[in-house]
Amino acid sequence: MSDAQLERAAGDEAPQPEPASLLALRSPLADPAAQRAHLEQLELDDTMSGGCFERAVAGASGGDELRAGALEIVQINLGRLCNMSCRHCHVDAGPARGHQVMSRETVDDCLAFLDASGAQTVDLTGGAPELSPHFRFLVDACARRGKHVIDRCNLTVLLMRRNQDLPEWLAERRVEVVGSLPHFRRRSTDGQRGAGAFERSIEGLGRLNRAGYGLGDPHRVLTLVVNPVGAFLAGSQRAMEREWKQMLQREQGVSFDRLITITNMPIARYLDWLEVSGNLRRYMDLLISSFNPATLEGLMCRSTLSVSSDGRVFDCDFNQVLELEARPTGGRVAHIRDLDPASLQGRRLVTARHCFGCTAGSGSSCGGALDP
Repeated sequence: MSDAQLERAAGDEAPQPEPASLLALRSPLADPAAQRAHLEQLELDDTMSGGCFERAVAGASGGDELRAGALEIVQINLGRLCNMSCRHCHVDAGPARGHQVMSRETVDDCLAFLDASGAQTVDLTGGAPELSPHFRFLVDACARRGKHVIDRCNLTVLLMRRNQDLPEWLAERRVEVVGSLPHFRRRSTDGQRGAGAFERSIEGLGRLNRAGYGLGDPHRVLTLVVNPVGAFLAGSQRAMEREWKQMLQREQGVSFDRLITITNMPIARYLDWLEVSGNLRRYMDLLISSFNPATLEGLMCRSTLSVSSDGRVFDCDFNQVLELEARPTGGRVAHIRDLDPASLQGRRLVTARHCFGCTAGSGSSCGGALDP
């Protein structure tokens, strides 16, 4: 499909949410270098470790640096094309991002790397990964290889005509669906994602339930992922799961298997919101003062590799947004096709101020809280 066709497919089947992407607004913060500079220029000398993440880690670990362990998860960003434009989106995704969709050639390169790496989990993300013309091919290829496949789904994408069969299709391949939902209340969800988003999300959950997801089947796992809707940290993951299960079943008649919380990172569209709302310094103070050394061992960057839609490699999805490329032992590698899996273990992980988001409070990773 051409860029124009992809963008039409993403945008013409559902009411458009209110937020607009930084790219569409021509915001300076659409530039990753501008985001990095904005965070680094923030005056934080009076905070713990002076706002230096590396210093905080060294102080908590006896001077050690963060280094990668064995690779377990390959997270593949299939592109920033999405049928939504959420206020908190850390990749600034939206319907006008059809030019940033992974090519079939790069998909094949990712599969070749998987074969060589031994990683057992493939985490598909976006944008809306389901809008990639190669999504189903990649899922099938990973399933044939016996990999555990995760689809990070915004739920509303399941209502598009092209995806009517997708819940059943994913269930047949035992794909874990990680569906994002800001809140179990309409007002909070629509406030973050635009008018009508809550109703469409609940309909998406209902379709997944009817396909066997969220009913306790270990082969059809439905996980909900929650980002706080304001400038604060998420509450107890266990307590939130109990509350959400009760409220969604009672009020909406839908169910899910587990809930995970992810801290909003001060990057991209959320960084812009923090700045405009006057919350940036206060939020960074919160992240830094909430630094939890117990989270360091389980940080996702220690066992995950993130691959961008153009094939570049990063230690995590957030570094990908900021274009802070991974540093394999032996030197920089420009593309996944050239990466030796052996060069990943023990590499020094690339960090900066935004990393305080992963170590604040109970911690945060793509798999949820680290110290729940």
